[in-house]
Amino acid sequence: MSRTVLGLAALLVVAAGAAGATERPRFVDVTEAAGIDFVHVHGGSGKRYLPETMGAGGAVLDFDGDGRMDLFLVQSGPLPGFQGESGGHALYRNLGDGRFADVSAESGLQARTGYGQGAVAGDVDGDGRVDLYLTQLGQNRLYRNLGGGRFEDITGRAGVGDPAWSSSAVLFDADGDGWLDLYVVNYLQFTPETHRDCSQRSSGLGLYCHPDAYPPARDRYYRNLGGGRFEDATERAGFLSAGKGLGAIALDFDRDGDLDLYVANDSTPNFLYVNDGQGRFEEQGLLLGVAYNEDGRSEAGMGVDAGDVDGDGFEDLIVTNLSLEANALYLGGAQGFRYGTRTAGLFGPSFPVLGFGVALADFDNDADLDLFVVNGDVQDNIAALNDALSYRQPAQLFLNDGRGRFSEAPSAALGDPAVPRVGRALLPIDFDDDGRLDLLVTYSNDRARLYRNQGEAGAWLGVAALACGAPAVGAELEVETANGTLRRALRAGSGYQGSADPRLHIGLGGQRPARVRLRWPDGRIEALAGREREAYAVVKACPRPDGGRK
Repeated sequence: MSRTVLGLAALLVVAAGAAGATERPRFVDVTEAAGIDFVHVHGGSGKRYLPETMGAGGAVLDFDGDGRMDLFLVQSGPLPGFQGESGGHALYRNLGDGRFADVSAESGLQARTGYGQGAVAGDVDGDGRVDLYLTQLGQNRLYRNLGGGRFEDITGRAGVGDPAWSSSAVLFDADGDGWLDLYVVNYLQFTPETHRDCSQRSSGLGLYCHPDAYPPARDRYYRNLGGGRFEDATERAGFLSAGKGLGAIALDFDRDGDLDLYVANDSTPNFLYVNDGQGRFEEQGLLLGVAYNEDGRSEAGMGVDAGDVDGDGFEDLIVTNLSLEANALYLGGAQGFRYGTRTAGLFGPSFPVLGFGVALADFDNDADLDLFVVNGDVQDNIAALNDALSYRQPAQLFLNDGRGRFSEAPSAALGDPAVPRVGRALLPIDFDDDGRLDLLVTYSNDRARLYRNQGEAGAWLGVAALACGAPAVGAELEVETANGTLRRALRAGSGYQGSADPRLHIGLGGQRPARVRLRWPDGRIEALAGREREAYAVVKACPRPDGGRK
């Protein structure tokens, strides 16, 4: 049986605002005013278990189907020897007036069942409601959205409880059958029982271990069988390589109509799995130029995002790395990728910081993709090893000149994100639906923060592409202008341990759209008509699938 997708329609939104009226974005901390009160606790006791310095993330999702973006924040929790309170995961419902309500207690999501790391949101069972997959040290969890603000743990019957140390996860339709498959990025073969003391013997300085101290944990790929059931198809699908994965993203880098998968690995070569169109993959990272840096060395890949930064029609990749390595920009083309960090102006500014969360998005609505990175070291005493480095680090915003060259926005213009902290996940979200992309940022052992973008809105397009009531992962918005074509893809899982606002957002700058189209995941192309409204598109639902599979 094939999955039926019917009655899909979309409206285009061109928000009010003077054409070309863009201004450097400035982010204001509205966490307290929004009613968000979540503090991540890494649960450390001085023993320096490696997981405590690597989390945690979260997800942006519309769990109640009201069109407004809600928030899920992942708690890590106690490790052996920890004394104190750590709380649980948090779910916040967007009230639509700039405030959020904490609905964690009644959701069924609050209780910790392991040591939390990240999350990804998507409709895994085709019922039109957005579900949640939680990655952990220990068994991962899949929560089915029951409606009414309630979630049910279906990990056991779904068959996706990977017991390894998982970091990030991606939901994408790998085999083109209409169901979201699941790729789980695993990091190291670590348990508290296998913990090693990596203190510096000469000085007695306590240190977190380098990932070389532990073997890699094999990633897992779960093929969706429909009806909320999965099978482990890792080897059959061709996911055969072993790395030390932290971030991943699904993208159609070769523009052949199917989704490929890129994995950022820590101190081992990065992977690019190329899809044959039937859900079988071949790892070609080295061949295509995205496994190493320009010197042929593997780097400490953390977060990853994709987008066309130079306007040539091919998606590019940005990978955040360790300090003294620089973040890696891989520029896509017809023959693969080339290393573009230096020519893009990113090498110097990213060299002394350690990047985690990353996002390519149009934060100033000038029709190109800017770059936002949150930074923070993994060693809380890094300054004792190198006085040029620091544990708490400022976030960075790089503005695109439209040709793929970036300039760093000054700290004074950036606002509160420039305050040095230990950044981890970065989730773009337009929580107030004004066409300016805001930010949700998680910090290690610190309070999560919501930042409102108070730059000039300018002209923008916004589409919520829904299949059967839930985000149509893999859909792509395409806007043709006199200056070229702008594209944005709908993803579930990107950056670092997170899942961003699933709506498709394109800033227009001074351009007028000549043609706007939406490419649905099944390849069908739908022309969109423009309407002047200050809101995201309303998209009609479709009947529930029958639970079968072709």
